[in-house]
Amino acid sequence: MGDRFKTDIGQLEQFLTNLERCVDELNEARSALDHVRADQIGTARLDEACDKFQEEWKYGSEKTKELIDAIKEGVESNKKGYEEVEQALEKALKQIADKSTSSGNGVGK
Repeated sequence: MGDRFKTDIGQLEQFLTNLERCVDELNEARSALDHVRADQIGTARLDEACDKFQEEWKYGSEKTKELIDAIKEGVESNKKGYEEVEQALEKALKQIADKSTSSGNGVGK
């Protein structure tokens, strides 16, 4: 089973970086539109559509950020768990190796 399940902590770290970049890009896109006011565009109908879009974009991007933050929190927690398991396993294997070298070759004992 161990040969089928592998976790690359470096890839988890890259995934977290990508999630952070997604949030940053969403915020940048929304900020770029913040200074454009609907009354600068033209017709009343277009102005109304732009205002509605701004409101929905803001709401949607805030909800998306909340979801990304939740995913990020879960991935960070998993990453920490994997790191702890790796450290414990490394420590246990080192202890086993130290015991076997300190007691000779272990044959006939």
